[in-house]
Amino acid sequence: MTRWTSAVGAAQLARQLHAQQPRPAGPGTRKPPAYRALADGVRLLVLEGRVPVAARLPAERELALALSVSRTTVAAAYEALRAEGFLESRRGAGSWTAVPAGNPLPARGLEPLPPDALGSMIDLGCAALPAPEPWLTRAVQGALEELPPYAHTHGDYPAGLPALRQTLADRYTARGIPTMPEQIMVTTGAMGAIDAICHLFAGRGERVAVESPSYANILQLMREAGARLVPVAMAEGLAGWDLPRWRQVLRDAAPRLAYVVADFHNPTGALATEDQRRQLVEAARSAGTVLVVDETMSELCLDGERPGGELPPPVCAFDPAGSTVLTVGSASKAFWAGMRIGWVRAAPEVIRSLVSARAYADLGTPVLEQLAINWLMGGGGWEQAVDVRRAQGRQNRDALVAAVRRELPSWEFDVPRGGLTLWVRTGGLSGSRIAEVGERVGVRVPGGPRFGVDGAFEGYVRLPFTVGGPVAEEAAVRLAAAARLVESGARAGTDAPRTFVA
Repeated sequence: MTRWTSAVGAAQLARQLHAQQPRPAGPGTRKPPAYRALADGVRLLVLEGRVPVAARLPAERELALALSVSRTTVAAAYEALRAEGFLESRRGAGSWTAVPAGNPLPARGLEPLPPDALGSMIDLGCAALPAPEPWLTRAVQGALEELPPYAHTHGDYPAGLPALRQTLADRYTARGIPTMPEQIMVTTGAMGAIDAICHLFAGRGERVAVESPSYANILQLMREAGARLVPVAMAEGLAGWDLPRWRQVLRDAAPRLAYVVADFHNPTGALATEDQRRQLVEAARSAGTVLVVDETMSELCLDGERPGGELPPPVCAFDPAGSTVLTVGSASKAFWAGMRIGWVRAAPEVIRSLVSARAYADLGTPVLEQLAINWLMGGGGWEQAVDVRRAQGRQNRDALVAAVRRELPSWEFDVPRGGLTLWVRTGGLSGSRIAEVGERVGVRVPGGPRFGVDGAFEGYVRLPFTVGGPVAEEAAVRLAAAARLVESGARAGTDAPRTFVA
């Protein structure tokens, strides 16, 4: 009986290995043998979660051909991986990836660090801030006061509480996009919204165009749903979308869906202009592509006296009926990630289809949390709480930027006007290696390849504005220590993983 549960093709594995960025070689540094570099490259892919555990690897001859190396090199690399516990093999069944006994399974997404580990580890993996008080407590108390009438019902509201749907519709109308409650479905966070959309519109094997880079957890969600991801490169720096590339991809690939973050893009922080938004909607409409717009960062403009008033119009302003643009919002970034409330704004017929399909998923979103968000948005302090969140994000951003510039002057980045993330080029070092070594020195940071397709962005890390003051300074000190270890080739007394370059 075979032990592998998925397979990685030779061409795919070769692309991922070639995308890894070689670390700079110091004076007198000897180049590692080709088999050792190949083994370390595969091991790094497994540790990063980009090649899953229990995935069948290509046969030696196939991989040798894809990499233009000898079969002996591949055979020696596989033997080294077996000796280290990262590969298992059986005659007639092939070879599949593994992790050594006692090692934690690598995470393929960006799971939050367990609370009991926060004392020893600075967590820069999750772009979320603590709850703003006293507004969280007030919202829960307000929700409890309004709960009794709902307690006499079955409690299942697949489209969301009518009161919250009305409140969300009114908020869109106030932003200049007339919206009815029938155009709103409340979901369990933005992830729940996008999961429902993918299951309705993009069956297994369907093409989905995504920004490159893009939000790691959404990319993984789409992979798990069986989507064929089509990356579209972002423009340089904070320039936002590259419209000629988007038009070409929408025309040539004809994706069923496209997923974009127009407001303080995760991870780059870019803000799409009004003209970019208009053109992308027009291109999607012409191609017959459904445009899924993630607005979870839209309220987190950190610069300017009136942050909310300085943003371009929402993308759905160019498709108010909601037939081409499906807008996803959430309370998680603007308020608190522990309040798992998201929503979809779309045409009424789309909402009805999403609600019908939901009967086979989670039936609905918790009532108490919906009441809490409705209480806040209905005059209980939502704007004041978001103002606190913006001030917090601004202070954290400025502290982190100053600390990274001081401790890591060779790292490059543009400072975004909003959002919660800094997209950093790591001075020629591997972001995956920095992530791996960082955990050993007490700082958790995701490497750039998590935000790309097939191993792109090896030379980047994402740093969220989740810590400030002395903690931000200490985080930069630990990142600098990790960078030095990667650069010197040291990893807890042994050689650091090297990069395979054919």
